Amino acid sequence: MADTLTIRPVLTQRDRKAFVDLPFRLYADDPNWVPPLKGEALGLITPEKNGWYSHAKAQLFLAEERGRVVGRISAHIDTLALTMPAEQGFGPGIGQWGLMDAERQDVFQALLAAAEGWLREQGMTRAMGPVSQSIWEEPGLLVDGYDHAPTIMMGHAKPEYRGWIEGAGYTTIKQLFTYELDITQEFPPIVKRIIQSGEKNPRIRVREVNKARFEEEAAIILDILNDAWADNWGFVPLTPPEIKDVGVKLKPIVFNDLIRIAELDGKPVAFMITLPDLNEAIKPLNGSLLPFGWAKLLLWLRRPQVRTMRVPLMGVRKDLQSSRMASQLAFMMIEYIRRASVTKYGASRGEIGWILDDNQGMRSIAETIQSRVNKTYNVYARDL
Repeated sequence: MADTLTIRPVLTQRDRKAFVDLPFRLYADDPNWVPPLKGEALGLITPEKNGWYSHAKAQLFLAEERGRVVGRISAHIDTLALTMPAEQGFGPGIGQWGLMDAERQDVFQALLAAAEGWLREQGMTRAMGPVSQSIWEEPGLLVDGYDHAPTIMMGHAKPEYRGWIEGAGYTTIKQLFTYELDITQEFPPIVKRIIQSGEKNPRIRVREVNKARFEEEAAIILDILNDAWADNWGFVPLTPPEIKDVGVKLKPIVFNDLIRIAELDGKPVAFMITLPDLNEAIKPLNGSLLPFGWAKLLLWLRRPQVRTMRVPLMGVRKDLQSSRMASQLAFMMIEYIRRASVTKYGASRGEIGWILDDNQGMRSIAETIQSRVNKTYNVYARDL
């Protein structure tokens, strides 16, 4: 079939729709794939609707065979990532590819060749992937944990993709882990003692956010995030257009008692964001809010009852990292949110991540509260 296979760039809105539609067919028989809302998926690949494009450019490709779409891929360059230190994973000459799906290995190979060719034309000397598309969206390829659905803002993939990527000469440069735990169970005695000690410390205050002051609270969290994550692998600062997009996307699932800010001597020094797993609500909608999906989702958002809560982000200011205080604040925030998740939202399961493979501090905290790795994602790279 190779002689009938064509790779072409995505140029029109119709092409973008075909790009979004493909996974719905490829994963139709996978019970653990969560269909995204098609409108949101289209927005992510439409420059006018995604603030990430204010500092990035991309070329999407479709693979077609006898008029039928059989694969897709995105090649993209983040100009902010090009300015980051090389030891943090990016740097000059690093382009990315992602949003990859294909029916067969030969289709994948042709798509990858097109993506790499575009990156070379743009002056890139090394390719990293999959990153779909921003590092803040869905980085990495799922390589372990196919047996259960991902939580909100985490990816899913076919098991064969790993062999295809590694067979193309790519090597793993970073692993990302998510951890799961039974949040109906109280934490070990040592964690309880650490929390109780913190509660007796007059210098510490752990508070809920106030959604009525959304922009002000978001600015506090962003300030801590930029300081806490500045030296992390893969860190690219969020720009104002992206911050605006994140606010629009996440505000409906922001609840005061699920996001905490820790203060030390009156100064905000740490935060923890927890989100109800929106995937549980959108999975039955099969990508569409019509005819009644919007009403079901709106009802769910008013009073979500979920099985899983996800912690996508935590941060402690750099001058406290690796200190006992950092761990204490983390345990306090985790415990307070755990209680609210169980008593108010009916949750029984928590998921923390993603966490970098070399982030020993966060991995130690996750293991101390008796959570375990449930999904592993690989980020790959090779020279062009």
